[in-house]
Amino acid sequence: MLRLVYAWVWTAAHILGEEGAATAPQARQQLGGLLGAMERGVDGAGSTAGGVRHFIKVTRSYWPGLFPCYEVAGLPRTNNDLEQFFGRHRYHERRCSGRKAASPALVLRGEARLLAAAATRQRCYTAEDLAEADPQRRKQLREQMEVRRLRRVKRRRFRRDPQAYLRDLEDSLLRLALPS
Repeated sequence: MLRLVYAWVWTAAHILGEEGAATAPQARQQLGGLLGAMERGVDGAGSTAGGVRHFIKVTRSYWPGLFPCYEVAGLPRTNNDLEQFFGRHRYHERRCSGRKAASPALVLRGEARLLAAAATRQRCYTAEDLAEADPQRRKQLREQMEVRRLRRVKRRRFRRDPQAYLRDLEDSLLRLALPS
């Protein structure tokens, strides 16, 4: 029975792995067939039947998100590639800044920094390439980052002097409420 369960798990890993199915429909069909076989043979799994049922349940719950990697070119099939990407970024950021924890700037400007890091790993960009970037999208991104920055500033002001922050907030509210 343990050999049977091992064979099922190995087959699932092979179907979803780099050497497995080439297209999303193939992967859906193969994995769906395997899950059907597992459901039919779960009684033969003995003491591991609970684990097999759990595997089937979890796989079915993740079903919609299992196959986009076959449809989007360059999207990794496993989280390992994504973890390595973010790990490399974290390593270089720590090395440059000397910090042990993530820098506050990564939280504030993470979207722009991570995209820039990913893009520059693919190829070198010239000033002409950057000039061709969509100015409207750049403006939106800057506005989003500014909103996040202002939220952080307000939180810091509140933590430093809550009474003064609330007094200023109340004054601005009264100014809006009173006719001018």
